[in-house]
Amino acid sequence: MGMMIRCLRLLCAAGRGILPFRGLGPLPAHRHIHCSQCLAKSAAELDMEESAEGRAETEESLNAAYTDEEADTILHVLNTAPQSELAAIKLLRGKKSASIVQYREQHGPFLDLDSVVQVPHFKHKITVKVFDSILSPVDKDAKKERRPESRSSVRFIKPDVPTERLQATESIVSIVFGIKKIAWAHVSRSMMVHDWQQQEWYRFMKGPYFAHMYLEDVSAVVSKLPVADFYVLEKPGISLQNTSLFPVMLHMRTVEAMLYAMLNMQYEADGEHRVLSMARSTVGKHFDIMVGESRTSGLEIAKQLLTHSVSQEEPRVRFPQDAIFHYRNHLQPRGQNRNEELCDALLQAIAFYELAVF
Repeated sequence: MGMMIRCLRLLCAAGRGILPFRGLGPLPAHRHIHCSQCLAKSAAELDMEESAEGRAETEESLNAAYTDEEADTILHVLNTAPQSELAAIKLLRGKKSASIVQYREQHGPFLDLDSVVQVPHFKHKITVKVFDSILSPVDKDAKKERRPESRSSVRFIKPDVPTERLQATESIVSIVFGIKKIAWAHVSRSMMVHDWQQQEWYRFMKGPYFAHMYLEDVSAVVSKLPVADFYVLEKPGISLQNTSLFPVMLHMRTVEAMLYAMLNMQYEADGEHRVLSMARSTVGKHFDIMVGESRTSGLEIAKQLLTHSVSQEEPRVRFPQDAIFHYRNHLQPRGQNRNEELCDALLQAIAFYELAVF
């Protein structure tokens, strides 16, 4: 119906309200051109009229969109605030705050909300946003307080987990794996290390590595892992552009997927993830061991944590007294065999608690 009314209005506006009879034959070519030009001109004029009517209807709704108290608050700010205070409002920075002051000086104070649209650089949509920002300013302090919460559950932990579950964590198993070893650290909420060990992959990079070998090797590790609220896996930062490392990346992704499947046995029942991935770079930044985009060794930090657990009254992390000597032997440099995965598993557990839980 609306389309039919529009067509009739176009025909009347173009002066073509009567259609020719069939018996009169075809119209001359110049008449067709003339009709087309008139029709196009009429359509443009009609669109301008309709858009003007729509803008008028929208602008008329400004005063009705706010209560008298809200309108008084908005007008008080716009009529009395100096340019420096207006510029402090996010949507009034730059030319908009200067335009308001200049308009006030030339035309006097704003009498109602609709008159604000007459200011240069103001349209209906941006004006509504300005009004809303005046009525509900953003609290910068509250915004800063919310950052740690959003960072803990979104930026470096995947998949997303409710903050309440993270804060209620009692124990985790931090897992880091490479092409030759897989290591884990079982750490409780009191920052006590209950288990810290590693296991070697004997068959990877030594010929064909079939699917059943992944099952055998990963299952052997999973059978040794203690029960915990969360299992935190290191998310390796291998670039996809480096084609020479594709076999390594494929190995990492395969092990990661199998750990997700084997340790998330209850996911189908309750729909809650117990296996999480944590970015390797996040742990490096937390301990300040990043060089550019690359992460350096955490061996010295792990050795320092062991020493502090004995020498300090309130160490960052604690170890069983009878296991400290055993752990210290594992951290002695041995050429290329420096047990980096073992150190990284411990640092990842500490970073998880300090960033996501505490």
